Amino acid sequence: MKFKILDLFCGAGGFSYGVDKNKNFQTVLGLDFDQNAVNTFNKNIKGATGIVGDITDKETKRKVISESKRLGVNMVIGGPPCQGFSLKGKQLGLDDPRNFLFLEYIEIVKELKPEVFVIENVRNLLNASGGYFLNEIKERFIKLGYIVNSGFINARDFGVPQNRERAIIIGSLSRSIPLPVGDRENAATVRDAISDLWYLNSGQGKDVSEYINEPQSEYQKKLRGTKVYNHKATNHSKIALEKLKMVPPEGDKSSIPLELHGKQKFATTWSRLVWDDVSPTIDTRFDTPSNGRNSHPVLHRAITPREAARIQSFDDDFVFTGPKTSICRQIGNAVPPFMAEAIANTINEAYIDKRNENEYYKSYLADSFVFVKELKKSNLKVNHIITDPPYNISKKN
Repeated sequence: MKFKILDLFCGAGGFSYGVDKNKNFQTVLGLDFDQNAVNTFNKNIKGATGIVGDITDKETKRKVISESKRLGVNMVIGGPPCQGFSLKGKQLGLDDPRNFLFLEYIEIVKELKPEVFVIENVRNLLNASGGYFLNEIKERFIKLGYIVNSGFINARDFGVPQNRERAIIIGSLSRSIPLPVGDRENAATVRDAISDLWYLNSGQGKDVSEYINEPQSEYQKKLRGTKVYNHKATNHSKIALEKLKMVPPEGDKSSIPLELHGKQKFATTWSRLVWDDVSPTIDTRFDTPSNGRNSHPVLHRAITPREAARIQSFDDDFVFTGPKTSICRQIGNAVPPFMAEAIANTINEAYIDKRNENEYYKSYLADSFVFVKELKKSNLKVNHIITDPPYNISKKN
């Protein structure tokens, strides 16, 4: 099956960029309120048009729905802004109106009735406010006729050198689609991602430059392009540089005198990445040493936008546009393309025909715990179940 995709809250386009790596998926339309992010989306997501607008605005919504129908959209993806129930947010729960942008997402799905939708968000979505948000989302989609599965995945299990847990909700009108399953044993590391870019000091770098070093890992070979974009180091203050010089390779702020710690109370501030480990979650302030463990393992500076993009699994040919603060926000908010590609591959696999039917029976190759949702939706009635080997089949199923 071929999927034409609408990417809501598209940002720079990491989600689209990843799913489009599967030949059966093509993003055709994106929507975001951030002009700089949409400029990046339009520059990199080939064959797609990004629209700048507020999803709560009626005219914007009408335009998106109209264009989606004209383009034959049959899949919707996106991650509604999640500050209200983020682990880093204030967890205002039901009192935070930002949490209800998912209702706008649901409204567009209701209008378009795509075959598949995917929601990506922070892991805390799964249990915020006693599970209210997750249950509310699932119930509304089920009423629209969707078979819904949800859970969390970690980007590191899909080749991304970063510990980034995310909630995923996948719905389909005809299939029970499981979440992708990754490889927890062979994670890429910070060294795999950025060791070949180890040559800039504070304030150095250009928007476009040539490669200086040969690739030093298979990961780098996979992501390299023709040139290096967005590899510019923050021009740190003299005080910041003095603090960074106190932190040993791969070290943390325990080497900095207490009187110099400042107002930042988190243990990870002024800390360096570790070469042979995954990075912590890349956020929108990775260019600031006082923000967390996002300083270079050995150099006296924070990581550059290109190094952060590498850790997020973006190809080097993916060019971010706009002011520096916007570029950092675009990278930190993005869905890692490798993880997005894994989601697309799982959806694609679910639509490969693995069913045999004749006048006497139907046979399916599927995971029974996932597939039972399809049987329930079809209102299949049976009076016996036999199983070998003896799975734990609940009375409800």
